[in-house]
Amino acid sequence: MSKKLRINGHSHLLPYPEQIPDFMREKGIFWVDPERKNMLQKDWSRPVTDSSFFLNEKLEWMDKYKIDHAVILNLSQLYGNGLRLEEMKQALRFQNDFNAKVQHDHPSKFTSGFVVHPGFVRGALWEIERCVKVLGMKLLCLPTHYMDTIGTWRCIFDEENEPIFELASELNLAVEIHPYDGEKFIKLQNTSWRFHLIWMLAQCADAYHFLTLNGYAFKYPGMRICFAHGGQLAQMNLGRRIQGFDGRPDLFEGKTHPRKSVGHPNIFFDTLVHDTGSLKLLVENQGAKQVLMGLDDPYPLGEMDSEKQSSYPGKILDLAMDRKIISQEDYDGMWDEHVVRWLFGDNDTAKKEFYNRITG
Repeated sequence: MSKKLRINGHSHLLPYPEQIPDFMREKGIFWVDPERKNMLQKDWSRPVTDSSFFLNEKLEWMDKYKIDHAVILNLSQLYGNGLRLEEMKQALRFQNDFNAKVQHDHPSKFTSGFVVHPGFVRGALWEIERCVKVLGMKLLCLPTHYMDTIGTWRCIFDEENEPIFELASELNLAVEIHPYDGEKFIKLQNTSWRFHLIWMLAQCADAYHFLTLNGYAFKYPGMRICFAHGGQLAQMNLGRRIQGFDGRPDLFEGKTHPRKSVGHPNIFFDTLVHDTGSLKLLVENQGAKQVLMGLDDPYPLGEMDSEKQSSYPGKILDLAMDRKIISQEDYDGMWDEHVVRWLFGDNDTAKKEFYNRITG
């Protein structure tokens, strides 16, 4: 592959209002108002802050910023936590079928992920098989935390979920770990956007903590995991975790030392850390080859075109180049090869097919 592509490894897409089934609105699960101004759930709403939340407008936005391809993750509002079983199954199936259609209809532009609910492991395994073998998707989206069947909140890397990781490894899946729903189990008042600005990052750090302690990168070598938002607090917290493991071994009996997973070739992090100091720490901790471009568009905390924030898609890597934090090889890799290695590992046939999808 001679021409370097610009591939965004962290993107989201809203269905148009008319694409969302009536039951989603009637049961208060999720919908978008007819004017496309707000996304809504029961007792919750959030403004649609950019037209590129929607398919045709996103394609225009990608063309404007010369983004060749985007990885579409599931919507965080559709993890299904707290829903009744049948409602959860219907909502997640709608999300997965919608994402599959986006990938099917626009294969040169989008690779789509699918979501399952870990609280129902057997059903999750069935849905993984369906999404991979019937819908042709190879990216599993999982939350950092989820509510189990008795209402207890758990980390995704709980040992009860090992059948999911075993199947993901067997099927050679890429896995995205993304935070949400912190306000449902962290007992603090939801003010000043604290759950998006602080606790989401802590949720990623918590998930990374248990991924490494359980040694899952070694136990399930076929799956490749990427943490959203650079796993930002996990980078700063690495030394404290190592000291804690060494200083209190009685608390970690049977666990894997955190240091063993640092820079593991199957653990990736996206670039959405918002400042070059954090990106430098990420690169120094994990190695540049484990970092891939993630814009988190079209959300306002994503790397969007914004005069107020003096921002544009790709700014963080341009600044990192200017400040000699990364090399040109690193820069090109984060936009291209690193994303592809996360998606397909060492499957050269799949990589070739992927590039052919994009370039024709």
